[in-house]
Amino acid sequence: MSERSLTIGESDKFVFEKAVITEDNVRALDSLHAWIVVCGSFLLLMVTVGTTNSFGVYLQEYQHEFPTTPKSTLTWIGSLQFGGMCFFGVFAGVLVERFDSRLVVLGGSVGAGAALLISSACTSPAALIITQGVLFGAFGSCILIPTISMPSQWMEKYRALATGIAVAGGSIGGLWMSFATRAMNTQLGYHWSLRINGFMVIAAGCAFSPLMRKRVIVPKRDKIIDFCALSNGKFVLLFVSSLFAAGGYYAPYYYMPPYVESVLKQEGWSANISSILNAGSIVGRVVIGLLADYLGPLNSLLLSSVLSTIAVLVLWLPFKSLGTLIASAVIFGFCSGSLVSLIPVITANLFGIKRLSSTIGLLFISYTIGSFVCSPVAGSLLDKYGHGTDYTWTIVYAGLFFAIASCTLLVLRITIERSPFRKV
Repeated sequence: MSERSLTIGESDKFVFEKAVITEDNVRALDSLHAWIVVCGSFLLLMVTVGTTNSFGVYLQEYQHEFPTTPKSTLTWIGSLQFGGMCFFGVFAGVLVERFDSRLVVLGGSVGAGAALLISSACTSPAALIITQGVLFGAFGSCILIPTISMPSQWMEKYRALATGIAVAGGSIGGLWMSFATRAMNTQLGYHWSLRINGFMVIAAGCAFSPLMRKRVIVPKRDKIIDFCALSNGKFVLLFVSSLFAAGGYYAPYYYMPPYVESVLKQEGWSANISSILNAGSIVGRVVIGLLADYLGPLNSLLLSSVLSTIAVLVLWLPFKSLGTLIASAVIFGFCSGSLVSLIPVITANLFGIKRLSSTIGLLFISYTIGSFVCSPVAGSLLDKYGHGTDYTWTIVYAGLFFAIASCTLLVLRITIERSPFRKV
């Protein structure tokens, strides 16, 4: 089988080694096989990220199960799920480069599913933080990083659309898993919900990990983790914007469901709000992905970030009605999903695909910092200043994070291209 070197554009300046692509894989670019890879990513993310997106339903159960435990402490479980995936993503990216990506995904699926099975036997918040939080996040990173980077490796013409479709799997998973988890919690208890969820993650990994074959093969580096990307100004701006956007991203997912019942007194609406957020995100990730192929991914991300800020600070904050909360959830869900779906595309466009997995893994550390800073602090603000019922400062805190992210993205956009009419 013949081989040839892959040449990346000038944007990929901080990666020096040449990638190698087999001729068979070159012919697979934008092909039917490429779309099958996208489908595999979609299904794996549906189960894995869907678990984190439906955590708000588990949070309600934990508040009843552990009434003396502060909400800010219980929120750490969900924060560590998402934050762990992103923090350990830098190591998962290295594993994908050095080993067969299919085995990395399979191992991550078995480990993440086992973490949920173990958590079903836990009887304290501390144990749930370790198992459902840290362990699930650590193994989940081995699913997240490969699946989120594969569409950019296999697609070129419709890269943003393909990534949007793949990442929409997490929102679809959060949509139906919110209702399914709520029903299982009512009929079987949350212990069995965790067990069933764990078996689903393992089954998905066994079924779809064979599709996660990487297209780009790069030589092994002497350094296990290479931080030279941090010397690139554009990468730093993207890192900072992602940090603040991630800080505000999960607050509506965590706090809108209990808000609608405790403040608006709408019994049974918590799962509905969670599903509205995820439904909006499903449509948004696909539609914005399609628009990004024509308007440019960075332009689309900047617009989405501004609209997410408006949804939180202009709609959710001042109004205490079900109608405006639904509108805020729809707009936020539709726009905020681009934080996940467009970042891999922007990364590939700016820095190339040769070491995309490890670059995304390094960038996702910003998500870890953001989620660790925002969600627990937002919970503390709710406990200390809101006395568990006034969400004002929690909403302001989350909205300001998105506002700062929007300003940073604007700086990045101007740094790359000053003309507002250019596709970037």
